[in-house]
Amino acid sequence: MAVVSMEPTARAGRPAFCAAVSSASEEPLAATASRIDHWILVEYRGAWARDVLGECLFSPELKAHLRAQLAALERARLLFVKKPERRSQSGRQVFFGSSKPGEEQFYALDVEHQNDLVGFDFAAALRAGGVGATPVEGPLFVVCTHGKRDRCCAKQGRPLYDALRHETKTDRVWQSTHVGGDRFAGNVVVLPHGLYYGRVEPGDVDSVLEAHSAGRIDLDHYRGRSAYSFPVQAAERAVREHTGPLEIGDLAFLGSRRLGDNSWRVRFRTPNDAVHEVDVAAVVAADSVYLTCDASEPKRPRRHEVTAYRVVSR
Repeated sequence: MAVVSMEPTARAGRPAFCAAVSSASEEPLAATASRIDHWILVEYRGAWARDVLGECLFSPELKAHLRAQLAALERARLLFVKKPERRSQSGRQVFFGSSKPGEEQFYALDVEHQNDLVGFDFAAALRAGGVGATPVEGPLFVVCTHGKRDRCCAKQGRPLYDALRHETKTDRVWQSTHVGGDRFAGNVVVLPHGLYYGRVEPGDVDSVLEAHSAGRIDLDHYRGRSAYSFPVQAAERAVREHTGPLEIGDLAFLGSRRLGDNSWRVRFRTPNDAVHEVDVAAVVAADSVYLTCDASEPKRPRRHEVTAYRVVSR
């Protein structure tokens, strides 16, 4: 078991950075992606508070409208996004879409002011194939830099954003508010597929981009796919490790069923029509980590581990 230093940082009363503790303890990245199917990304150039929507300068009407839209979309998340280089530009950009397998698509809106979104029905637009918006061609790379949520997100995320923006040389890289899993910073979400990557450093950008350009997943930094529950994420990773390189859409999720209070059986089909059956159990980790930088004490997180693997048909 790795020995993890819990020495305080220079700021009195604060533990070590949560991402450093998690990495030093070799906490697995697998099956840690947030469960999200629908996304609304709104460009907001002001300061991001911890409660981004509640404490932002949007009008009460816009806040109420966005909350209603999130409620109308199943498993939805609102992210504020920004680019420092756009600070002086007019207009705002908005993205929305789905990361459900088979329905992956994102759309873009350009508005003069955020309040122009009042009355725009994101749920209806998605059902109608993005009517009123422009389809986004190619991936969006969202890097969490939400320092008010967690120090690690700013510390790890900002240089990662710069590296991704430099290497992609596109306008598809954005800084964002909290995406989930602060202790796995630097965190990147690749949309529209909802692929979560963690512990990505500037030097890792090439491997993530190379895998994505080939239509594959960089398993070294892969946390999971947002369309799947934690047990299914664990099973998906196991199948990818067992079969070798597969493209993002090569695995067909066939379903899962609960075997007990903390165990599941998950099935995927591979391109050769083989059905892979994976048993997964939720366990409490042996090592303690700080779940966030503001946590008062380390805790043992719940993890999802593969307990059995079999190919049941070809």
